[in-house]
Amino acid sequence: MEQDPWSFGQACGPLAGVDLTGWRVEAVDGHIGEVDEHSDETGNAFLVVDAGGWIFGKLLIPAGAVERIDHTACTLHLSLRKGQVEDAPQFLPDRHVADREYREDVVSYYWKAGPC
Repeated sequence: MEQDPWSFGQACGPLAGVDLTGWRVEAVDGHIGEVDEHSDETGNAFLVVDAGGWIFGKLLIPAGAVERIDHTACTLHLSLRKGQVEDAPQFLPDRHVADREYREDVVSYYWKAGPC
């Protein structure tokens, strides 16, 4: 893994003060959902994506999986395929930030499932 999975890469540009809530999230092969909440804190950056009807519930995606951000189109592009996201560990809102083991499971899944 080349970068910290919990930090946005340099290709994403500056994000301080940018509210990503409601922005589109695209996998390599199609639409995933919209950002429900996010953090841009270095070393603790993540997206909570509402997948709508495509996948039941929400997903936690480490910021390192974001390949690029299109500020004009309000869209985040992931380095993941839809199938990788579809089979990801269940989002647990009461654990996603505080539980180190859960966060490690999420990172392990995404980085094992394919390149990020």
